[in-house]
Amino acid sequence: MKGHRDLRVWQESIGLVKDIYTLTGQFPEEEKFGLVTQMRRSAVSIPSNIAEGAARGSQREFAQFLVIARGSLSELETQLIIAKELNYLSDISGIENRVQAIFLLLAGLLNKVKKKVAA
Repeated sequence: MKGHRDLRVWQESIGLVKDIYTLTGQFPEEEKFGLVTQMRRSAVSIPSNIAEGAARGSQREFAQFLVIARGSLSELETQLIIAKELNYLSDISGIENRVQAIFLLLAGLLNKVKKKVAA
């Protein structure tokens, strides 16, 4: 089993966190404790859950934490759409592409882990 730092999905998720912090730094001050906090928490939750699951030692638990990471990624995707609808972001296509790439990486890793659980 690879350590979490070796997992491409974890590495990409760390990049996403950095992107979200940069983007939300441009939001209005009144959103500091609203959407900014929510988006940053969702983003940080993704690589954090991947890391925690990888450290658990059980494939079943790892799969569970990957599902949680996927849920956080879905939350973030929704929050990005909300931010765009509120005109805090003008073009989210680049970040949406990164989110979709991470969804695919998570799906692939989750399938691999589930196969190990079933074996």
